[in-house]
Parts: sequence; structure tokens; C-alpha cells
Amino acid sequence: MDQIEETGVHPTVLVRPKVLIVDDADEILMIMESILAKEYSLKLFSQAQDALDYAFANPPDLILLDIMMPDIDGFETCRRLKANPKLRDIPVIFLTAKDEDEYEEMGFSVGASDFIHKPINAPIVHARVKTHLKIKFVMDYLRNENLRLKNTAKQSSTELAEVSKMLLGQSGH
Repeated sequence: MDQIEETGVHPTVLVRPKVLIVDDADEILMIMESILAKEYSLKLFSQAQDALDYAFANPPDLILLDIMMPDIDGFETCRRLKANPKLRDIPVIFLTAKDEDEYEEMGFSVGASDFIHKPINAPIVHARVKTHLKIKFVMDYLRNENLRLKNTAKQSSTELAEVSKMLLGQSGH
């Protein structure tokens, strides 16, 4: 699922979506890498703070985040991500061995988009990552299109006001 990067003239480059994976268990990072590396550009972290620092400097397209982390837990990491305007709209999918409803409620309340339960199931990982990236790219497109339309409307309104001024100025003579 490559994303077309617009250069202003015509689409020229296919860019693999960037996925940041954060889990303190090396075996989970290796499993996720083996599942996703063919389709996505991956950045792996075992410490939440390192992942946050990287994400602030290089916003990814999607984040897979373990809940139970030794330095900063996934809930707090997600809160910090969502507090940053550059990262607010990036989907966060929690990775968790917990299956209690309160963990999911808490995750959604801090901004999670979805959950993937451990043990990791490759087809589920593929499906959820693909789905949330599609949603993100459509939402990005709609936001950009909305901004473009607002700018066009503002320009048209300005031009209409100028024409009206000219016409009204001429009819008064």
C-alpha cells in the first residue's frame, strides 16, 4: 500500500507508509518487523521516550504501541502524542496482552484508534494496519481538500467584492 507523494506537478514517487513500533520486548519487535517490513517503512523502539523524541522530529503515518512499558506506559505515551498538533491525527494502535475492558476504555479515552492483542496474529496485524492507514490517508486528503476549498472560496469572495465595488462605483457616476 504505497502512498503517492505529490510534487505539485504530477505524482512521481511512491513512498512506503512510515510505521513506528514501540515495545519493550525484542521478540515482539522482531515479530512485527517480520510481518510488516515488506510493505512499510518501519522504525522500532524499545523505549517510549526514544519513540516520542523520534515521532516529534519525524511524524510517522501510524504507531503501534505497547501498553506496558518500563519507562513511560503506553497510555501516557499516547497522551503526549495526541497533545502535539503535528501528531494528533496519527493513528495509534495499542499492542497488549491485557484483555480487560478497562484497558481498552482507557486506551480509547487517551486517543487510541484500535487494539491488537497478544499473542500477535499476522493477518490481524496486516488488516488493522492497512485499515487504519487507509483511514488516515483519506482523512489527510479530506483535510487538505477542505483547506484548498476554503482558500478558493476566500479568493473568490475577494474577487467578487472587488467586482462589486467596481460595478457599484461605476453605476454611481
